[in-house]
Amino acid sequence: MPAFRLSARIACVQYFQQAVASYAEFEAGMARLVGVAASYRADFVVFPEMFTLQLLTEAHRDIAPGAAVAALDTYTERFKASLQDLARRHRLHVVGGSHFLRDETGIARNVAFTSAPDGTLHAQPKIHATPSEREAWGIVGGDAAKPFDTDFGPVATTICYDVEFPELTRHLVAQGARIVFVPFCTDDRHGYMRVRHCAQARAVENQIHLALAGNVGLLPHVANMDIQYAESCVVSPCDFPFARDGLAAIAPAGVESVVVADVDLAAIDTARESGTVRNLADRRSDLYAVVWKG
Repeated sequence: MPAFRLSARIACVQYFQQAVASYAEFEAGMARLVGVAASYRADFVVFPEMFTLQLLTEAHRDIAPGAAVAALDTYTERFKASLQDLARRHRLHVVGGSHFLRDETGIARNVAFTSAPDGTLHAQPKIHATPSEREAWGIVGGDAAKPFDTDFGPVATTICYDVEFPELTRHLVAQGARIVFVPFCTDDRHGYMRVRHCAQARAVENQIHLALAGNVGLLPHVANMDIQYAESCVVSPCDFPFARDGLAAIAPAGVESVVVADVDLAAIDTARESGTVRNLADRRSDLYAVVWKG
């Protein structure tokens, strides 16, 4: 088994949504926040779901929901290149929230791109499109969920609503993931608490760390993105080696910020082997199992 680094520092960006005049302004804002994470020697920096919708304000006019995916897809290659450039420049992993695009068959997807420090790009489509995404933007859920390898072992991304489905995270954990990134976008506290409580449940069920990053602020000219609520955080299992209340770090509601936490991967192994509870070891796989049909 390869030797992985046993402690990772994660920075979660609580991103302030406001109008931008150009892609260059958007990129400069993203670079500023990655620079903050790098100054704290983060290994990973996580942006929110759909934070690139901010780019639609460059047109200075209302963008109809049906036109949003096509408009955003015009930025896809520049956005991917920006992620790779920032990751290489600062020698960290940039989890680029999520971005709307059309795949090679023309289907509208909500995709999380992550760049490794060497510029290697990993793409993870959102598996479960919400009713709002389907109705407003025509987003279709993806059909593959895989971790990607890092110096810290396999890590994975579940986008917002995805974390509300226990079997998806279990499928990723079965493939070796011990850190799961959760870019999210929620308009009110109800939505946020669904994501947060489900993430904390996934941490307990699977004995893993999850890092959540969300949007705040108001976004003009973009339908279905009126208001945003977030308390971005890093959550862990609830047991003695981990943070009190299972919260390694949490941002204050409603303001742009970057929260930073160290996650102990050796403690994950210890908890799984000899913790107060041993959820993975005590599963009744003779009675039930998660079967991925993709």
